[in-house]
Amino acid sequence: MRLESLLEQLQTEGEITAIQGNKTVEVSKLVYDTRNTVSSGDLFVCIAGAVFDGHTYAEEAIKAGASVIVAQRELTVPENVTLVVVKDTRKALAYLSAAWFRYPAKELITIGITGTKGKTTTAYMVYHILEKVGIKTGLVGTVEVRNGKEIIPASHTTPESYLLQQYFRQMVENGCKAVVMEVSSQALKLSRVGGIVFDYGVFTNLEPDHIGPNEHTDFEDYAECKSRLFKQCRFGILNADDRMTERMLIGSTCERMTYGCNDGADLQAVGIDLHRTDGKLMVSYQTKGALETELAVSVPGMFTVYNSLTAAAICKCLKVPAEVMKKAFLEVQVKGRLESIHISPKFSLMIDYAHNAMSLKSLLTALKEYKPKRLVCLFGCGGNRSRDRRFEMGEISSRYADLTIVTSDNPRFEEPEAIIEDILTGVKKADGAYVTIPDRKEAIRYAILNAKEEDVIVLAGKGHEDYQEIRGVKYPMDERVLINEIISEMSKEEKFTLGIEC
Repeated sequence: MRLESLLEQLQTEGEITAIQGNKTVEVSKLVYDTRNTVSSGDLFVCIAGAVFDGHTYAEEAIKAGASVIVAQRELTVPENVTLVVVKDTRKALAYLSAAWFRYPAKELITIGITGTKGKTTTAYMVYHILEKVGIKTGLVGTVEVRNGKEIIPASHTTPESYLLQQYFRQMVENGCKAVVMEVSSQALKLSRVGGIVFDYGVFTNLEPDHIGPNEHTDFEDYAECKSRLFKQCRFGILNADDRMTERMLIGSTCERMTYGCNDGADLQAVGIDLHRTDGKLMVSYQTKGALETELAVSVPGMFTVYNSLTAAAICKCLKVPAEVMKKAFLEVQVKGRLESIHISPKFSLMIDYAHNAMSLKSLLTALKEYKPKRLVCLFGCGGNRSRDRRFEMGEISSRYADLTIVTSDNPRFEEPEAIIEDILTGVKKADGAYVTIPDRKEAIRYAILNAKEEDVIVLAGKGHEDYQEIRGVKYPMDERVLINEIISEMSKEEKFTLGIEC
């Protein structure tokens, strides 16, 4: 592709400050990661990262054959190399990538979801419903990428712009008509979604998070980055009950719809009912305003009301029939996010990714609303991470759960017993009962074997992960597989019949 074609959008947006050399040169490929090989005719983008500055690699890239260098500052280059100086090389990479893959986002209905909590669950709900109505949909999120043909494990909530545009092009080629994606604050800050005008931008909620070195300087910086989504979408869908919604709309350019449980929301949930059906924790409610229907969702908790309202609002905008929407909500499950594992009508068992104090408190508080006979929380903490997290999670579990089962998570290069001792320091600050079982499979076995009728058991921390990391090696360990093995073994031993304490 010719360089002048790649630069069109950057020039239109006024992002180029200088060009030195031939604009008609043919570009072989885009390279931005110094770990990737540069070869003859390539365009190299100098990304200034938190640890490494790509500008220091420009000379080496030229020696390897790069014919174009895109930089944030003036560099000395040979006469046969074109230098493009831009205001921001991260934004430039996003625009160049969109052009390189022939602007695939323009061929998709694009739905971007931002917020502190609820992005993953909401994205899966929307994905699931659109698929049910016959709209083939791509997905980009914390857990995985679905490009319409294959499932690719995710390394970031929102991929780097080049990879994101590549995924979009794959989706188009695989027949997708829409894409729903999580948009992180880092993605907005680092222009990973630069150059995309989303058809729908969604705001779930905002709480202090991701504040610190290499992330956001303070809460205002975090909020400002989140708000950028509503300057690059056509239609905004926002949580009317969140105190930061007005902040999200400062400088916004989109039309909007609000949702919530309080009066004044364009789409409102009323008659909310948290209930249990055959061991499954459910939530049902009626909607009024922009959509008048009844919905029941197979994911528990009040935050499910907000997540599902978001999905309902999007479906309303896309004219999804209410009956299809209602059926899809009953069937939706998000891997590792309050994922129900149905092994008995007598008690409830679920898997969740909660792996810090804030998310664990939110999870346990939501489950206590179902008034279980006992709330049982099984979890561990990762090694080579903050010890404070262990103390905090231990105290939260002991305070909100009736029984805490302390086990191993990803010990990494630490001894599991040492991590457990730290957790117990926190557990003992409150008055909940507890046991320690380092082997995670045996801990799960204990939880199931000793389950009482109307218990709610949650396995926290691993969520969608299917491995356990020990001394640099990731060993296969999927809690769903472990549960199936345990049930099979217990059945053979005649220890498991009705799913209550034997």
